[in-house]
Amino acid sequence: MGQRVNGALLVAGTSSDAGKSVLVAGMCRWLHRRGISVAPFKAQNMSNNSAVTADGGEIGRAQAMQAAAAGLEPTTAMNPVLLKPNSDRSSQVILRGRAVAQVDAMTYRDLKPTLFGAVLDALAELRAQYDVVICEGAGSPAEINLRADDIANMGLARAAGLPTIVVGDIDRGGVLAAMFGTLAVLEPADQALIAGFVVNKFRGDPALLAPGLTTLTQLTGRQVYGVLPWRGDLWLDVEDSLALDARGRPGPVAAGPDDLRVAVVRLPRVSNLTDADPLAAEPGVSVGWVDTPSDLRDADLVILPGSKATVADLAWLHERGLAAAVRAHALAGRPVLGICGGYQMLARTIQDDVESRTGEVHGLGLLPCTVRFGPDKVVRRVTGTADGHPVAGYEIHHGVVSPDPGSAEFPGGTRSGAVWGTTWHGLLEADGFRRAFLTEVAAVAGRAYRPGPPVAFAAVREVRLDALADLVADHLDTAALDALLVGGVPGGLPTLSVGFRDR
Repeated sequence: MGQRVNGALLVAGTSSDAGKSVLVAGMCRWLHRRGISVAPFKAQNMSNNSAVTADGGEIGRAQAMQAAAAGLEPTTAMNPVLLKPNSDRSSQVILRGRAVAQVDAMTYRDLKPTLFGAVLDALAELRAQYDVVICEGAGSPAEINLRADDIANMGLARAAGLPTIVVGDIDRGGVLAAMFGTLAVLEPADQALIAGFVVNKFRGDPALLAPGLTTLTQLTGRQVYGVLPWRGDLWLDVEDSLALDARGRPGPVAAGPDDLRVAVVRLPRVSNLTDADPLAAEPGVSVGWVDTPSDLRDADLVILPGSKATVADLAWLHERGLAAAVRAHALAGRPVLGICGGYQMLARTIQDDVESRTGEVHGLGLLPCTVRFGPDKVVRRVTGTADGHPVAGYEIHHGVVSPDPGSAEFPGGTRSGAVWGTTWHGLLEADGFRRAFLTEVAAVAGRAYRPGPPVAFAAVREVRLDALADLVADHLDTAALDALLVGGVPGGLPTLSVGFRDR
């Protein structure tokens, strides 16, 4: 790359789920493979899909994935501000890995000056430690109603002098207009930092797109750094449920006669939705996200995943008829697994004076345990053994589960017959344990499933990260990206006046 001058850039997007997270991961792995020390950074993340750092802090799971791409242990500096939505109107604020407040959209603004200072400190910390920092924006910089106190997009870029590239999802349609419009609505000082564009998720012959890209460059005076082709098989850790339909098989589980069929309930406030990914990586296991009682009819294993709002999502299960369907499934002796919030739902009672503040509610009564929510959040990594296999995971919860004395043990929880519950996220990433668990599920369900060749899930994740780096290396103008990292944003970029008036 030559002498480092800037060593950082911002990947912004035309929208949420445009491909920012995977592009940052791909760039981190691309640089890491070249021997360049690189770290990911996301100033402000809104996601219930989180991970735990070695020192017990909580960050967005996408940043943990990006850290893995860079060959690093994740730290709280990589995602200093994490917002975990409790509902459509309120969120928990995580600052440098610790829960500090519950806010709505208006009260959050009052915190932003303090948070922005922490953001800039965290970015400076990373830039002092690594040759390159690849920053990820949040949502879109074109949300100009939020620009005045923005700390994640152009507010960050301006404060830290970050050259910025804008990625857009062409699969949604209208990507060229979205790219032009994103630039055009920004004020001149923000436009001056937008260096160019990347098109994501393109299907078909790139020659058909070329005239549009040429026109975009002519209209904006900015380079298109490349076109990334559609890849639906990467299943990388994502930030929210927008990407669920690209994970496993959405909708009712469909499988061959000998396949093990797994139905994961698509809760409205699902958290840590990556917990089922290791199952989908196993040959002969079909995983689907479901949301109606009929979807459970042919499932061998039903999974209730984590939730950021356990009591509210339990009410949703009742409203949809899914609570009765899950109970009927379990009472028929068919396997059910609850993870974290899903485990809490399987208890007899839930005493919640913290999260929902509804007091005591009845759980599904499928496990011999009770739940009480405490004011202090449990955030930690955990290890152990189960049936002779090493297991590991992490816990993120306010609800504390108390199994009845003498209850059968399960890693991080308990079991009763063919119903299992655990507080441990990531448990199914333990290869030996996962295969033993699936074998038991198949035996209980009466399915003629037998595990195929051993799958090392950590290696599967590494292959996927390398595939992202290959996309960057093969389809983007890497020499131009190097120049952007070394020299910063090119000078003399034109300002678009369309849609902008001096204020």
